[in-house]
Amino acid sequence: MTKFLETDRLTLHAFTAADTDHLLALDSDPEVMRFINGGRPTSREAIETRTLPRLLHDYPCWGTRGYWAAQEKITDTFLGWFEFRPLEEHSPAVVELGYRLNQAAWGRGYAAEGSRALIHKGFTDLEVERVSAHTMAVNTRSRRVMEKSGLSFVRNFTRNWPEAIEGSEHGEVEYALNRIEWEQPR
Repeated sequence: MTKFLETDRLTLHAFTAADTDHLLALDSDPEVMRFINGGRPTSREAIETRTLPRLLHDYPCWGTRGYWAAQEKITDTFLGWFEFRPLEEHSPAVVELGYRLNQAAWGRGYAAEGSRALIHKGFTDLEVERVSAHTMAVNTRSRRVMEKSGLSFVRNFTRNWPEAIEGSEHGEVEYALNRIEWEQPR
């Protein structure tokens, strides 16, 4: 297990194939998947053939991953994952921030804590110039995490999804933070 980042309460490390059962449990929770696909569970086959290859991908501009398994530092309990990946394979300039945590981790500040740490690492160590994040407009909890992480609302937008899910008629939102804004004294 390659440790990527540590916070006061979290350890973020590279995924391995041994994380399959953790991912299956996470993606089988209807509440966790509510704003992803309407709450449908992900099959083991999909985890093994689609999800894991995406999570195990190394980005050439960093020589490392863009998705990180999150564990509670004290107990080593799997909490979920964080996404901090370049939008272009060979350029670290713009990254997408995301997170998917199990219900036991909700409301405890883990998502904002991990996001702030990734943003700091991105701007100080990884040559990131802009961090962006997206969610459904009705996903108020995720939007609040983005705000607590220092990102600001940029826009509402709509995109065509293969299947509409409850709330998708309200569209999506983008939040972002640029390096220049992050460096400003607060």
